[in-house]
Amino acid sequence: MQVSEILKVKGNALYTIAPEGKLAEGGSVMAQHNMGSLVVMDKGRMVGMLTFKEVLQAIDKGRGALGDARVGDVMEHDPVTTSPAMEVNDLRRTMIDSGARYLPVMERDTLIGVISFRDVAKAVLEEQDFENRMLKGYIKNWPE
Repeated sequence: MQVSEILKVKGNALYTIAPEGKLAEGGSVMAQHNMGSLVVMDKGRMVGMLTFKEVLQAIDKGRGALGDARVGDVMEHDPVTTSPAMEVNDLRRTMIDSGARYLPVMERDTLIGVISFRDVAKAVLEEQDFENRMLKGYIKNWPE
């Protein structure tokens, strides 16, 4: 299974924010849409990622307040990315090794989506369930 197959199931809503956007606004968008990340875009190209991790760190640094903090001040500037052709097992290893919970999916210089560790876990579980059903059916119909 490839990243592109997971993205097809996931849907096509993609939320972004500009680096000069207020951090509080980014947190609000993430909360409203039950998302853990936003892609930071500037002049049509990805320049970073904002995840709940950066928001929580900013809250901690601001002693419970975000004030006028800007996304560009706290975002991850060089996030690990993936391609739509990457195999899921390679993707899992990349996410584990980098500690990234969200990866932008890039086709050359074009952002085509974001994939989360939860998306990967769900896809792997569904694939394993299918294989288990097939194996059980095969064993059940085993000739005697």
